[in-house]
Amino acid sequence: MVRRAPINPALPVEHPVVIGQIVGVYGVKGWVKVRSFTDPAENVLSYHPWYVRHADRSMRCDVIDARVGDKVIVAQLSGFNVREEALEWVGAEIVVDRSMLPAPGPGEYYWADLIGLRVATADGVELGVIERMLETGANDVLVIRGDRERLVPFIYGQVVKDVDLAAGRMTVDWDPEF
Repeated sequence: MVRRAPINPALPVEHPVVIGQIVGVYGVKGWVKVRSFTDPAENVLSYHPWYVRHADRSMRCDVIDARVGDKVIVAQLSGFNVREEALEWVGAEIVVDRSMLPAPGPGEYYWADLIGLRVATADGVELGVIERMLETGANDVLVIRGDRERLVPFIYGQVVKDVDLAAGRMTVDWDPEF
């Protein structure tokens, strides 16, 4: 019989930030494979507790043990004792409260803060809203959804001219026809 961990549909955090995702299972004892959204990747293990959320359910998890590999982190989480329990959470986001994260430096932003900002050119042409971010290796890319989808590199000072989180706006030096 599989013992089920308590499941709560709501996250008990005031300002949730996604720091990773459960992407698979590892072994038969409930370990999971984790894709980290932190830089460096192993920093995901610095934050606790984790809240995992998947569809309409969430659960608090503590990291009991972990191993950092070349491409993935494997972790043993409280509440996951067998493979079948872990399988139910593949695809789940790993969430922590924003208060756990250090303040970004000047010209640095958390992706979670940029998503949802309205974007316009320096000439006032509205491009749309930041829908998500992509990591390409060279530099991060803003995915802006407006009259169409635009991919704009996040190069602060060169392409990204101003970020006003309070006003919910970003100004970019970008050709609106591109």
